[in-house]
Amino acid sequence: MTADYAIIGGGVVGLSLGWGLIRRGHKVIVIDGDDGSFRASRGNFGLVWVQSKGIGAPHYARWSQRSAALWADFAAELGTGSNTDLRLEQRGGYDFHLSEESLAAKVAQYETLREELGGDYPFEVLGNNALRREEPEVGPKVAGAILHHQDGHVNPLKLLRSLAADFVAQGGQILSGEHVDDVSRPDGFRIICRSGRVVEAGKVVLSAGLGAMTLGPKLGFKAPVRPQRGQVLITEKLPKIMNRPSGIIRQVDEGGIQIGDSKEEVGLDDSTTLDTTAVIAARAVAVMPGLAQAQLVRSWGALRVMSPDGLPIYQKSTTMPGASLVTCHSGITLAAAHARLLPAWLDGAEDAPDLEKFSEQRFS
Repeated sequence: MTADYAIIGGGVVGLSLGWGLIRRGHKVIVIDGDDGSFRASRGNFGLVWVQSKGIGAPHYARWSQRSAALWADFAAELGTGSNTDLRLEQRGGYDFHLSEESLAAKVAQYETLREELGGDYPFEVLGNNALRREEPEVGPKVAGAILHHQDGHVNPLKLLRSLAADFVAQGGQILSGEHVDDVSRPDGFRIICRSGRVVEAGKVVLSAGLGAMTLGPKLGFKAPVRPQRGQVLITEKLPKIMNRPSGIIRQVDEGGIQIGDSKEEVGLDDSTTLDTTAVIAARAVAVMPGLAQAQLVRSWGALRVMSPDGLPIYQKSTTMPGASLVTCHSGITLAAAHARLLPAWLDGAEDAPDLEKFSEQRFS
């Protein structure tokens, strides 16, 4: 099997890249793992999120903003191609705070970032009364919230399914259930799968999430990524009780309330634990007391793909020319940029974005 590009990793990151590359006229094969693989794309929170990203790194804030601005057109085109409504909403999102001190500290960080971005960081601070006019279900324990107007959310499973469907419809090929054991470069790239299948390609993109820990060094990358677990709860379907999402609570398009945002350094363990789910549930009830009466119907754990500084890594190999590493923990937010902008970078085109600050050199 041969292609212009072979993409190792068939989650949102890999499929976004594949979708963009095939629209540039390339023949693309995506090699996806089996159901035992760690899959952030199936376990994430579904946020298209700008706020809090880029504190101390304004170039990351700009990159997130650029992707968020592309999302509406991206979702419309992808939705038309796959005949699916991705349920994208971009009407702002909240950062809830249970104390005046934590709210003031975060506002100070945001004001600094806004200054670094030349004023392009639209947020407002809502006290409890103003917040409850926007979100009547918020309880009295909430000191206030930051409403950032560039935030939103989407149905991540519909996004993943739509990317796969439209990619294939445009001539792309997905090899599912394949584990890549080795990659070599005699002339072009030769990718050896555990099943015995061989894929040959002119270029290869490693977007396998935590799989980069093993495959990265084979392609000349440091790939300094680590897992970070997040646990998520979801309630029964409820009438509309939230107008905008937050980083810890959002109402999904089917009606359930999704609760989460734990950050646990536990290695390659994506199980759920009662102590952590109890903490995130209690926090959700503190924000919206009515949730205490809601039935929980499901919980899961998923592993984020984290670099040492939490920012994406975009790197072209110096030892195996034609190989690129693309990894991040914000695959949903950055999906539009990965689909619309990154293919030009992979091609080395003149209109490619400048991604030098996201290279592995920052860890040297």
